[in-house]
Amino acid sequence: MGFDLDKCLERAKEGLKLKELEIKLLCMKIKEIFVNEDNVKRIRAPVTLVGDVHGQFYDVQEIFRVGGDPPYTNYLWLGDYVDRGYYSVEVITLLFLLKLKYPERMTLIRGNHETRSVTQNYGFQVECIQKYGDGSKIWEYYTDAFDFLPLGCIIDTSIFCVHGGLSPNIETIQEVSMLDRFQEIPREGPYTDLMWSDPSSDKDHTGFMLSERGAGFLFGGDVVEKFLHVNGLIHLARAHQLCTDGFQVLFDDKLSTVWSAPNYMYRFKNKASILEIDEHGNRFFNIFMESPDNIKKDVGGTGGIQGIQNQSANNYFY
Repeated sequence: MGFDLDKCLERAKEGLKLKELEIKLLCMKIKEIFVNEDNVKRIRAPVTLVGDVHGQFYDVQEIFRVGGDPPYTNYLWLGDYVDRGYYSVEVITLLFLLKLKYPERMTLIRGNHETRSVTQNYGFQVECIQKYGDGSKIWEYYTDAFDFLPLGCIIDTSIFCVHGGLSPNIETIQEVSMLDRFQEIPREGPYTDLMWSDPSSDKDHTGFMLSERGAGFLFGGDVVEKFLHVNGLIHLARAHQLCTDGFQVLFDDKLSTVWSAPNYMYRFKNKASILEIDEHGNRFFNIFMESPDNIKKDVGGTGGIQGIQNQSANNYFY
């Protein structure tokens, strides 16, 4: 059986399932692309940053309506593509196909949910079984591919982008570049911190302190300022945290959080945003609400796919 990228992409855009063999081939091909990308990929603006989408397929379609379709818009996706929502398979399938079709227009980096240990508990593994059967290897194909995702990105030598945040064990971009990323995210250490850490909401907080998430750290504005200065950067952009208004800017405009899952988990009633950066480095948060298709198709209600999320998903810190 061959792999027809355009036909697969056409079906994925409609939310239709690919065959298991097609997904196996997709993941093989996508790993060939990721393995040739650096730990910290360097790209140029204009580019649109997307935060957590967590399996909310119709809201990913809304992102393309708001921000433009690839390849006409360059996208940088900041991780957490799966878990929580009911359509993680459809989301990650579509994004991988778009990456395969437009490798220089679509940049994907890793989030803390792109790992086996988390997806076993927060929805993705169960969803793969429900949609493809207990004997399928869909979850294995995708989680193996997650080990190849880059860890971060630098836009125009001035903006560092990562899913979570900073680490007390990392001072320079070069140290991020030297990490062995081709593995399951460890339980602790600098790799883990990049995926899990958060900026402190306390403006008086300095340095690093342990995070209530149980992984990564909370860090203060002084940490961000030092990291940017040492690396010749001006801004840190990240995702990882639910923002009621869809975004948050901290530390005298040195750090931005972008959140792209509206009405998170179909119950938080939050706004979402994408962060558009033009060729001059100007930043604009394009705010949007959940897709009308969520309501039309009763996603998250009585008509939605049931039993996807583990009960522990009530702890949205993960």
